[in-house]
Amino acid sequence: MSRTLGVVMDPIGSIHVKKDSTLAMLLAAQKRGWRLRYMEQGDLFLHANVPCANSRALRVFDDDKHWFEFSDTHTAPLTELDVILMRKDPPFDMEYVYTTYLLEQAEARGPLVVNRARALRDANEKLYCAWFPQCTPPTLVTRDARRLREFLGEHGEIVVKPLHGMGGRSVFRLRDGDVNTTVVIETMTDYGTRFTMAQKYLPEIAAGDKRILLIDGEPVPYALARIPAEGESRGNLAAGGKGVGVPLTERDRWICAQVAPRLREEGLLFVGLDVIGDYLTEINVTSPTCIRELDKLYGLDIGGQVIEAIDRRLASSSRRAAS
Repeated sequence: MSRTLGVVMDPIGSIHVKKDSTLAMLLAAQKRGWRLRYMEQGDLFLHANVPCANSRALRVFDDDKHWFEFSDTHTAPLTELDVILMRKDPPFDMEYVYTTYLLEQAEARGPLVVNRARALRDANEKLYCAWFPQCTPPTLVTRDARRLREFLGEHGEIVVKPLHGMGGRSVFRLRDGDVNTTVVIETMTDYGTRFTMAQKYLPEIAAGDKRILLIDGEPVPYALARIPAEGESRGNLAAGGKGVGVPLTERDRWICAQVAPRLREEGLLFVGLDVIGDYLTEINVTSPTCIRELDKLYGLDIGGQVIEAIDRRLASSSRRAAS
């Protein structure tokens, strides 16, 4: 069945074609005959209580010299779409929150939003791990410098990171006695006015920070282990890490089974789990990546699996509406 898919994303002209997961999904939808419409945050608006957008018809190509074409710009209610992919990258700021409100209004009128707008607001990618304490390393979230110092003293070595960032930005590794401890804590908490997260440092990061992709709660059987560059403690590809494919371990699958029921319940259809050693460290819900790397390594079609999961959700909604 032909569908109309709208995507809200960062400017498509600036993406990295060979690594962009959103492009992988769009290529898969187009291959199935779905119509594509392109939007950025500024194209969305609410008028007379109707969520609308200025959108452009989009065609995509797996070509790093020419990967998209626009045509047919028009303004219409978002209800003309069957599904809306919300793929705007963090930072998770107030503009992002306002965007989710507009998308939630659209969702109430029919289109499927992936991931669900309310869940994007509720599931902070760092703090959401608190719902699965059996899976996580020792963790502290606080504004209090004293508590951070005590946590560092207890564990000897910790990682401190902001609650709103991505790509390894502003992630610090501290050892007990580090002369930079005070300035890191002051910077990360903005002198006690901003919450920050600290986790026990996991030396298993040397073997990679694994990105595990879940599609409607089901894990892709391989992960991308992001190995830190020489002299680095961050595995993020954006921070110079190297991606290596690895099969999921029994522990990885156990972690997936722990989180999957809640993800399905919340409408989080496409999610990226970050796992270091035996521990879940982040749950990425805004714009998870690594589709194209895993596709290339293992001959997969993860974008196609995502589109098929969306199609099943749409078909299920149609059956419920008809009954």
